[in-house]
Amino acid sequence: MNKKEKYRPNVAMIIVSNNYPQKKEIFIAQRNDLADIWQFPQGGIDEGEEVKDALFREMEEEIGTSSAEIVAEYPEWISYDFPQKFLKKMKPYKGQTQRYFLLKLKDDAKIDINTKHPEFTGYKFVSVDDVLNLTAHFKKPVYEEVIKYFIKEGLL
Repeated sequence: MNKKEKYRPNVAMIIVSNNYPQKKEIFIAQRNDLADIWQFPQGGIDEGEEVKDALFREMEEEIGTSSAEIVAEYPEWISYDFPQKFLKKMKPYKGQTQRYFLLKLKDDAKIDINTKHPEFTGYKFVSVDDVLNLTAHFKKPVYEEVIKYFIKEGLL
């Protein structure tokens, strides 16, 4: 892969409430820098950092808690390209390659999006269908693929 085709390693999480599996409510948050864009929490993996360590660090940094347990992991890395308008801001990366996890919040989890460096202005728990309706942007194909996998596995 040449420099122009470099993908940033990233973790992403589909978080379900502590009512799972009786209720399959999925956490989604509204970005603070893009109007009406909702997404799953995600973030970069630091050099030398283990994927699961990055997962819980990013969860804490983005939603103020790491009180969750891993239910499942998407079995492979999945990548997407940044839209043209973001390429300059995201240099030297062309896109992200992600490792997805399905996480269940523990009973003691307290979500607080007013973190040190807030990325979201709001959040809610929604159905699988609502997630896909709210995420009409460049990440939607990845969301569809990962959600489809977890549904096929009987997890969503």
